[in-house]
Amino acid sequence: MSNQIRFDNGAAYERYMGRWSQLVGEQFLDWLAPATGLRWLDVGCGNGAFTELFAVRCAPASVAGIDPSEPVLEYARSRPALLGAKFLQGDAMALPFPDASFDVAVMPLVIFFVPDPARGVAEMARVTAPGGLVTAYGWDMVGGGFPYSAVRDELCQMGFVPPEPPSRDASQPEVMRGLWHAAGLDNIESRSFSVERTFIDFNDYWTTVLGGPATSATLRSLATGELAELQTRLRRRLPADAAGRITYRASANAIRGRVR
Repeated sequence: MSNQIRFDNGAAYERYMGRWSQLVGEQFLDWLAPATGLRWLDVGCGNGAFTELFAVRCAPASVAGIDPSEPVLEYARSRPALLGAKFLQGDAMALPFPDASFDVAVMPLVIFFVPDPARGVAEMARVTAPGGLVTAYGWDMVGGGFPYSAVRDELCQMGFVPPEPPSRDASQPEVMRGLWHAAGLDNIESRSFSVERTFIDFNDYWTTVLGGPATSATLRSLATGELAELQTRLRRRLPADAAGRITYRASANAIRGRVR
């Protein structure tokens, strides 16, 4: 089984992670408080869940996004708020843009997927104009803040190891601060956020999990009895309220700095 995590289904990603991305993205943008009329670049934009959010909220002068997966980019291009955006297939470690092309470069829920995060941050700094913002937020993978950490934990306890992102520690505040300092950025600040999501019942939660690229390959490899055991473990770990709803929290770390 491959240990690579790939995002190739925009609709499945929307249900699995898009809503989480927008929940934390709202808090992130409140903290960022950017001016209007700026040129934005979304590095690792995926299916455009966060791109759409800042396009609607921040009145940007222009919007560009880059992602290695063409299928999810097609989903991003279909969002009504992003019809004027420019989306390119490409690599976060080799951005296909000239120096100083943007006023804001953001990396939402992506930094732990970049094999060499230092190169990714340096590239964001390169394509951002002097005085511009280089910023990111990522799930607190080490601290258990990943939205589906319960699934990963229970699979590991059952002896199954789902794939991990290549730079799992990169979203830790001290690691990100080091990356931003190494890229020569100024006025570096960090913040942590906590968000909450409710699923209407266990089936809603379970079918959402089945569409997740980080765990779906592992789940497909399980026998029927193993899947039933995992469901039992998750029901016990994530109890429902009187109406059958499951509500739980996830946490993310964010950072920002300015180009000199």
